[in-house]
Amino acid sequence: MKRVLAFIMAGIGAISMAQTTQDVLNYSLEEIQGTARFQAMGGAFGALGGDLSSININPAGSAVFENGVLTVSGGIYGRSNTGNLSGTSTVTTSNAAELNQVGGVFIFRNNGEPGWQKLAFAVNYDLVQNFDNEFRLIGNSTSGIDRYFLNYAQGAPLGPLRVQNNETIVDAYLNIGSDLGFADQQAFLGFQAGFIDPVNPDDVNNTEYFSNTEYNSVTQDFSQLTSGYNSKFAMNISGQYNDNLYLGASINLHTVLYERLNYLDERGYNTDSPVQASSFDTFLHTEGTGFSLNLGAIARVSQGIRLGLAYQSPTWYNLLDDFSQRANSDFFDKNPDVTNINFNVVNFYESYTVKTPAKVTGSMALVFGKSGLISLDYDYQDFSKSGLRPESDANFASENDFISRNLGGVSSFRVGGEYRMNQISLRGGYRYQQNPFSGSSNWGDLEGYSGGFGYSFGPSRLDLAFSRTEQMISEPLFDGGLQDGLVNRVQDYLTLSYTINF
Repeated sequence: MKRVLAFIMAGIGAISMAQTTQDVLNYSLEEIQGTARFQAMGGAFGALGGDLSSININPAGSAVFENGVLTVSGGIYGRSNTGNLSGTSTVTTSNAAELNQVGGVFIFRNNGEPGWQKLAFAVNYDLVQNFDNEFRLIGNSTSGIDRYFLNYAQGAPLGPLRVQNNETIVDAYLNIGSDLGFADQQAFLGFQAGFIDPVNPDDVNNTEYFSNTEYNSVTQDFSQLTSGYNSKFAMNISGQYNDNLYLGASINLHTVLYERLNYLDERGYNTDSPVQASSFDTFLHTEGTGFSLNLGAIARVSQGIRLGLAYQSPTWYNLLDDFSQRANSDFFDKNPDVTNINFNVVNFYESYTVKTPAKVTGSMALVFGKSGLISLDYDYQDFSKSGLRPESDANFASENDFISRNLGGVSSFRVGGEYRMNQISLRGGYRYQQNPFSGSSNWGDLEGYSGGFGYSFGPSRLDLAFSRTEQMISEPLFDGGLQDGLVNRVQDYLTLSYTINF
C-alpha cells in the first residue's frame, strides 16, 4: 500500500515527465478515417455533406441526407516506417484491423411548409487515430544514455539520491518521485544504475555530476511500440432552411487509450570505459476523455455550386498517466538492486488537460447533377494555441512557452472528386497538410492520395477505398539529452463500408 500512496502523492510537480510538445501533437493531429466514400475523396466534404463522416468536417452535412441512413465501416491499417539515425536506415512494418466508423442519421420532414424543410438527428462513431505503430532506429550517436541522466541530475542534491537507512531501493525511488519530482527521480535512477557519479561524493549537498561512460560515439538500438486509439462520438443536429441553406451543430465526446513502450540498448564505448553495455526502457500508459463542439453551414449558391463554413472548437482532453521504467549498466560499482526498479513499479500521476487548437474550415463544391462532383476544403489551425493545463504548474508553463514559440499555423487542403455511372461511383482524392513547426525543423509536410469506388444495390450501397499518406517526422529517443532520429512514416488504409437507406 505504501507504494501506491507514494505514486498518488506524486502531485503536479512530477507530472511533466511525459507531457511534452510531442504528446500535445499526438492528440492534435487527426487522421482522415471514417467511411470509405469519405476516405476515397480525401475527406473533402465540407460543402457536400450527405456522408456520416462528413459531420466531423461540417455538422450541417447531415441535413443534406434525403432519408435515414445507417453506415458501418471497417479498415485495415498498414504502416511502414523508415527510421534514420546518423545516416543508418532501418525499416519496420506493422498492420492492424479496426471497426473505424458506425453511425446513423434520422430525417424529419416538414412537408409543404415554408422555412425549415427538414431536421436531421445523427449519431456517429469515428476512429480519429489508431495509435498501433512501431519504428526502430539503429545507428551511431555522440549523445549516449548518460546524457539523459546528466540532463536531469545537474543541480540535484546528492543526499536524496542515496538509499536511506531502513529503505529499499524501490522505496527510495518512489519517495523521491513523490517528494522531489520526476527530474530528481531520473537523477536517482541514473546514479543507482551506474551511469553517473557525483563530483564530490563526500558532500551530501553536491549538485554536480559526471558520466561513467567514455566514448566518442556509441551504437544505439532504439525501438518504440505504440498502441491504442482516439475515438470520437458525435451527437449531431442540423436542419435545412428553405431550399438553399443548411445549418448544424455537434457535441463530440472523445475516448483515449494510448500506450508507448521504448527500448534502448547501447554499446560501443571506449575499451577503458567503466561502462561497456547499458539499457534503458520506459512504458507509458494514458487514458482519458475529451470534449469539443462543431458549428457549420452549407449554402447552395446556385444549382451546381455549394459553399461551406465550419468551426471546430478546441478539444479539451482530461488525461491520466502511469509510467514505469528500468535502467541497467555493467558498471562494477553500481547497486545490484537497481533491477528491482522495473515495469512492475508504476508511477501514477494526477490528471492533467491537453488543449488542442481550434479549426476553421472553408469549402466549395461543384455538383454536376447526378453525374459527379468536385469538392475542395481548406482548414486552418494555429498550433501555437495548443498546450497543457493547469497553466499554474511551472513545468507546464515552460512547455507551453516552447509550444507558443515553435509551433505555428497549419494550413490543410483536401480535394476530392466523384464520377457516377448508373450504379457505380468512381472516386479519388488528394490531401496536403503543413507540418506544425513554424521554424526550420526535421518535420516535413504530409501528403496523401486516395481512391475508391462504390456500388449501389438500390436500398443499400457498398464502398471500398484505399488511401496513403507520407510524412517525415522527428522522433526524440527520450525527453532530454539524446539525439533525435528521423522517421519517414508511410500509412496505408483499406476501408470497406456498408450503407443501408431507410
